[in-house]
Amino acid sequence: MAPFVVALGPGFSAPDEVDVVVETMRGHNLGRLIFQGTALPNTGIPGLIASKSSERVIHAPVSGRISHNKKIGDSVLAGDTLFSIAGQNVTAPISGVLRGLISENVRITEGLKVADIDPRLEEKMNCFTISDKARALGGAVLEAVCMQRKRYG
Repeated sequence: MAPFVVALGPGFSAPDEVDVVVETMRGHNLGRLIFQGTALPNTGIPGLIASKSSERVIHAPVSGRISHNKKIGDSVLAGDTLFSIAGQNVTAPISGVLRGLISENVRITEGLKVADIDPRLEEKMNCFTISDKARALGGAVLEAVCMQRKRYG
């Protein structure tokens, strides 16, 4: 693939497939560099935010192109139309702030995660900053690259 390969999350094995795997599961090992073995398997269960987990994540009900009705940072009520895919409207399952949304006009496949609602209206600014998890994972990748450069110049 490349002279040095860093992989994030499950589905990769170090050192036979990649040089290092970064653990992506929340918890004590988030961002840990794995030089021998694999990351923990994906549970498929989103993190808990204000007592909401799976119900805050929206997956594509059909395949097709997505057209937005709302944008990241918008406050939404349960039942509001967020977007349509191939002409099929997709509504908000809960009220909150639209925190994540796949790019418009992208062709997506059924079942793909396409949006995320944060039930905490007071956390709207989180829509426009990097998350704690993303920061930890970015730092882990940087650590792996710096270790590689130090080792091999």
